[in-house]
Amino acid sequence: MASLVQHVAGLACPPLSGASRRPGAPMRPSALVCGTYVLSKDEKERERMRTLFDEASERCRTAPMEGITFSPEDLESAVETTDIDTDIGSLIKGTVFMTTSNGAFIDIQSKATAFLPIDEACLLDIDHIEEAGIRPGLVEQFMIIDENPNDETLILSLQSIQQDLAWERCRQLQAEDVVITGKVIGGNKGGVVALVEGLKAFVPFSQVSSKTTAEELLDKELPLKFVEVDEEQGRLVLSNRKAMADSQAQLGIGSVVLGTVESLKPYGAFIDIGGINGLLHVSQISHDRVADISTVLQPGDTLKVMILSHDRERGRVSLSTKKLEPTPGDMIRNPKLVFEKADEMAQIFRQRIAQAEAMARADMLRFQPESGLSLSSEGILGPLSSDTPEDEGQSTDE
Repeated sequence: MASLVQHVAGLACPPLSGASRRPGAPMRPSALVCGTYVLSKDEKERERMRTLFDEASERCRTAPMEGITFSPEDLESAVETTDIDTDIGSLIKGTVFMTTSNGAFIDIQSKATAFLPIDEACLLDIDHIEEAGIRPGLVEQFMIIDENPNDETLILSLQSIQQDLAWERCRQLQAEDVVITGKVIGGNKGGVVALVEGLKAFVPFSQVSSKTTAEELLDKELPLKFVEVDEEQGRLVLSNRKAMADSQAQLGIGSVVLGTVESLKPYGAFIDIGGINGLLHVSQISHDRVADISTVLQPGDTLKVMILSHDRERGRVSLSTKKLEPTPGDMIRNPKLVFEKADEMAQIFRQRIAQAEAMARADMLRFQPESGLSLSSEGILGPLSSDTPEDEGQSTDE
């Protein structure tokens, strides 16, 4: 410090602003003021970080591999040996990390980029990727279906996996010969297109139980059974008639079913009873005369009806609410009571039918005493009792 003072002591300093001296007066050296600048805590930390950065930068420049036990060649080899199978058709597990209007980017734990297009997200046609449940964080198994030659991005698909599962499910349902439900989503002159297990299936008009058009069936659900399941040809054909035949086989005379009024005609109302159209004739609505059907029923009404007859060959079912009335005219005055008592009244009807049938059989057996059967006072057929006149006559003769 002393040498520094001696060095600068002889330097001439200009006078302070506003100071004046006499002309010709000798110039005198100014006094040197020395002090100490103290760094704040934040400034010291910044200074320390700057020093560490400078040292690290210098090491990277002069000795970049210092402390590393493997070479860049070793790193590249490790990545290659641990890379996943990216062949077309391979299944791969990935995590959605970003969605766009066109699809989603998938992290497949590989150096390759993977993308799921929106039209490969599910079996259905969607406008937004989120409609298929695709959101960041979703972990799913995908199928590799292509590779973009421009940037080597892998193109993934969920639709391909879902299609395989759907076809397998259809083959299983066909083998079990079960009735399924399909929603009509379109049609043409030959039939309608229904959505079954996520796949588009064809139902020819020749296999539709009722005479109708594609427009009338649009958005309706039909009971169906499989006719043909051919994944290789992409053919999925179903039948509404076969499903109806199974359902109709379960319809017994006198059984009560729940139905919905489809349409009204001057002669009666057409009722949908689980995919089967039945006719509730105006004469079978009530014991009292019904002048205007619309005063009793309206399209869309839900009601209980009883099966009167069933022509399986012609596909016609006759229905009745008249037989369910506890007292004549209840269907007009109090239809709620009719529906509440429907099962009870139907049971009475079935008993009357059974009794009538038994009496008819008894009439046939009356001329066949060798049958050993007789009719009780309740109208029930049973073994010939020992106290019949015939037995009494035999005992007298003995």
